Amino acid sequence: VQLQASGGGLVQAGGSLRLSCATSGFPFHEYIIGWFRQIPGKEREGVACIGDRYGSTYSLESVKGRFTISRDNAKNTVYLQMNSLKPEDTAVYYCAATGRWDGEYDYWGQGTLVTVSS
Repeated sequence: VQLQASGGGLVQAGGSLRLSCATSGFPFHEYIIGWFRQIPGKEREGVACIGDRYGSTYSLESVKGRFTISRDNAKNTVYLQMNSLKPEDTAVYYCAATGRWDGEYDYWGQGTLVTVSS
């Protein structure tokens, strides 16, 4: 099982980035995929997630209207489009997969660093 997050980088406040999470080794279309972020010294928080069958999405209140999560089942990939970035969005972003809305996330990828300068 692999989840490969990419697309992080350095961007100025107000800018945009698109993160990608390429997956393999599990039935992607049956799994809910989530994006999380973590600032050193702070707890990890869920940013957004997208369902398997109908593509239902949920987002952290502070990113609503700025971040959009989407998935391409043909490519086994989930995206996180991040617009109007703020310095407080600076963190390491991780993608993860779970088979149940109320379950623990089973698989995790390595993180990709997003740095937003003011």
